[in-house]
Amino acid sequence: MAEEPEEGVIRVKLDNNNCRMYSSQYPDAEDLVIVQVQRVAEMGAYVSLLEYNNIEGMILLSELSRRRIRSINKLIRVGKTEIVIVLRVDKEKGYIDLSKRRVSQEDIAKCEEKYNKSKAVHSIMRHCSETCKVPLIELYEKFGWDLYKKFGHAYDAFKLIVAEADKVLAPYELDDKVKTTLVANINRRLTPMPVRLRADIEVTCFGYEGIDAIKEALLAGQAVGTEDAVIKIKLVAPPLYVMMTTALDKEMGIAKLEEACAAIGETIKKKGGEANIKVKARAVSERDDRLLASLMETLEKQNAEVDGDESDGDDYE
Repeated sequence: MAEEPEEGVIRVKLDNNNCRMYSSQYPDAEDLVIVQVQRVAEMGAYVSLLEYNNIEGMILLSELSRRRIRSINKLIRVGKTEIVIVLRVDKEKGYIDLSKRRVSQEDIAKCEEKYNKSKAVHSIMRHCSETCKVPLIELYEKFGWDLYKKFGHAYDAFKLIVAEADKVLAPYELDDKVKTTLVANINRRLTPMPVRLRADIEVTCFGYEGIDAIKEALLAGQAVGTEDAVIKIKLVAPPLYVMMTTALDKEMGIAKLEEACAAIGETIKKKGGEANIKVKARAVSERDDRLLASLMETLEKQNAEVDGDESDGDDYE
């Protein structure tokens, strides 16, 4: 027979898989936090702090916007996530006052980056908790929160675990199943994936050897590529070319494309031509690749309908 609760005592069933992301139970004043709007009242909006196990906070009406508020419902909606700054924290009463209007664009980018990292860490920790039947807070107390202190962010520690798991986890006494599950999940989630990168460039030369000069310039750009970032150049439609590469390190890949653009520019300039970067080097998605392939296919069909439009060496792969 189940034990009856004592009179006047409320027992709360704890969810072992719920836990705040950081060691502090409450954020500090001036901290940037991610919140989700729960309800809107006359005084402001009640929100839950996603990084702090959904504890409640409030954005006062006067802290919602720098502009005059005509309709609070148009300014903030239930269910929407917002980036806010902490004004005051009363730990005894559990009050947390927040502001949306004092958040700058730089703050938004910084907070989003931190939250995305924390969310990835939390997801991995939760998976380990559920798989190994260990309370999530116990895992954070054993090693999770300490990794934040040692590495600035646990996400950076997790990235090191991909290559040096034993070295990073050596200070902690972890059960074999917990360690194996954690490392396997980190390897699956955080192993670097190749990034597709592209730059669009126009190359022209109206001199006597213009075609040969353009070929030479494009080959000079292609030669900048390495084994880690092979550069391919394709003709879209004269004088537009696309430069593409795939790299594990996004910044390195972008740097290589920029170096290739510079090499093309220097080479064609010596021949009396000109190179203009139409779109700077950037990461592209599968959708971008499909759009490019569709455009090139369309242009190829159009060119095929015109006699004498065949060209030699349009593809520099």
